[in-house]
Amino acid sequence: MKRHGNLFHQIVAWKNLWKAAQKARRGKWQRWNVAEFEFDREWNLLQLQSELSEGTYYPGDYRSFEIFEPKRRWISAAPYRDRIVHHAICHVIEPI
Repeated sequence: MKRHGNLFHQIVAWKNLWKAAQKARRGKWQRWNVAEFEFDREWNLLQLQSELSEGTYYPGDYRSFEIFEPKRRWISAAPYRDRIVHHAICHVIEPI
């Protein structure tokens, strides 16, 4: 198995976080938590980038709800900022 180094710097890069925010917003732009984040996107992404870089970032609480289509099941949804981090990580590790 090949090892890859210096991935963290690629994950917290501004360009990667910006693309991750665009991808996380797709199809969810009408939700209040997305609109709140997008209202001041640059500042919020800078805040997220500094938290990640300094090691002070903590994931938020998941929101759980039940859906019935196509079958009954429970869904646990991550907060919008966490979805941005998920997309940022995936942008870097998927090509590998």
